[in-house]
Amino acid sequence: MNVLLTLLLVVQILAALGMIGLILMQHGKGADAGAAFGGGGAGSASLFGASGGANFLSRTTAVLAGIFLACTLGLAYFGNLRQTPASSGSVLEAVPSAPAAPATPEQQIPGAGSAPAAAPATSAPAAPAPGAGEIPAK
Repeated sequence: MNVLLTLLLVVQILAALGMIGLILMQHGKGADAGAAFGGGGAGSASLFGASGGANFLSRTTAVLAGIFLACTLGLAYFGNLRQTPASSGSVLEAVPSAPAAPATPEQQIPGAGSAPAAAPATSAPAAPAPGAGEIPAK
């Protein structure tokens, strides 16, 4: 399965790069396709013949677009086969249960039900904090 996915991905990347190159080589409807290949005014002396390069380039681009689309659909199909199926249960089953008894307002607001306690005295640490030796001194 991994070999098939890798092969599809390589073909898709090559088709995408080929399409990019061919699309950049094409000219608009008003431009002469033979002038891009040094044909000046002689259409029969161009690289792709008297019919011009537009037909060849557009047909090749269409073929590469079809290959790209087929590879994209194949990657999407085979990529979904590798995923594990999701559980058929409800999304709400994963929610944790609510507490048994609702909290009173005194429990929800800190310091509302009792007198404010004195803040504990803090003292400087006896040893330097870890990593203090890594701080460069000025």
